[in-house]
Amino acid sequence: MLTAFTAGLLLITFSELGDKTFFIAVILSMKHSRRLVFAGVIAALAAMTILSVVVGQAVSLLPKLYIYYAEVVLFIAFGLKLLYEGMKMLPTSACDTEVVEEAKDAVDKAEKQLSKQKTFWAIILETFVLTFMAEWGDRTQFATIALAAGNNPVGVTTGAILGHGICTAIAVIGGRMLGGKISEKTLTLIGGFLFILFGIIAAIEGA
Repeated sequence: MLTAFTAGLLLITFSELGDKTFFIAVILSMKHSRRLVFAGVIAALAAMTILSVVVGQAVSLLPKLYIYYAEVVLFIAFGLKLLYEGMKMLPTSACDTEVVEEAKDAVDKAEKQLSKQKTFWAIILETFVLTFMAEWGDRTQFATIALAAGNNPVGVTTGAILGHGICTAIAVIGGRMLGGKISEKTLTLIGGFLFILFGIIAAIEGA
């Protein structure tokens, strides 16, 4: 359980910092109550995590050999992809402006549909939907599924949700100040190394 918790915590924390959902939380926290934004974001990420773990547990019913190879290949592939992307980035490059623009566009469209009264529940619902849709199909979702397929589901769930909580708190509290200072190259390389590391661990444990 401790291994699953640690894997979920580290992978999510380093993968989500500077991600699209991170900047959605940053932008929304500038427009609405930070507490409401945090509640909406963490609720969406927790729901996505639980859903991914359930899918991972369903996948675990497949033959163990298939799960073993799929988990190792998935982590190694994600890791190599991130390392390749990180090596191409400039050392001084901040977080991807394209990701920031995508987050801004998503928030702007949602804000136009939000009622003028901007009630408590309307803000939370907007935040929840935006975050959930942005996270759907993200590499962290597949990583959570892979982790849950071969590890303790409770450990993966608690570790991943805690990782999401840390990233969301950073985004809501100090994201505006940190947004331009987070080195995308560093985060990408760390994320790549972590994916490969857990791929190797999975390969050793499953051998």
